[in-house]
Amino acid sequence: MAYWEWRPSYELGIKVIDNQHKRIVKYINELNDVFKTNDRNQIIVVFASITDYTVSHFRFEEQLMEEAGYAMMDSHKETHEKFIATVNKYRKSFNEGYDITGQLMAELQIWLTHHILNDDNDYKDCVKKMFSDKAVKRKEERTKAQKRGWFSILFRR
Repeated sequence: MAYWEWRPSYELGIKVIDNQHKRIVKYINELNDVFKTNDRNQIIVVFASITDYTVSHFRFEEQLMEEAGYAMMDSHKETHEKFIATVNKYRKSFNEGYDITGQLMAELQIWLTHHILNDDNDYKDCVKKMFSDKAVKRKEERTKAQKRGWFSILFRR
């Protein structure tokens, strides 16, 4: 049984973001697996992977929010930065020889659950609207191209 099971209630309905969140949960479960083995080198590898992936996820999320014109983006970004600082404190303690893995897993689970259900839930409608607007625009462009036909497209060039 996994340390942390993904629940449908965590889903935002934005497939790319939901998949990234699931990947972070998977990393937390991997961290739990290596924690049980006490293999410090493997813990380092998984800890680095989860940190790198989370930072790239945050950057991706921030780009989406910016593109969508999300009004609370600065506050959301600040939340990300504070979390990264917290994870870096854990990393420093770990590098100093402290066994922080169990505490880190709990912190990651609590923080990510809260972040998804609250902070990320706040921007989802804005981002979904952006995706919807883009889909409508692409459909309109295809319809216009179809109405013009291949002959007019060829001779407009």
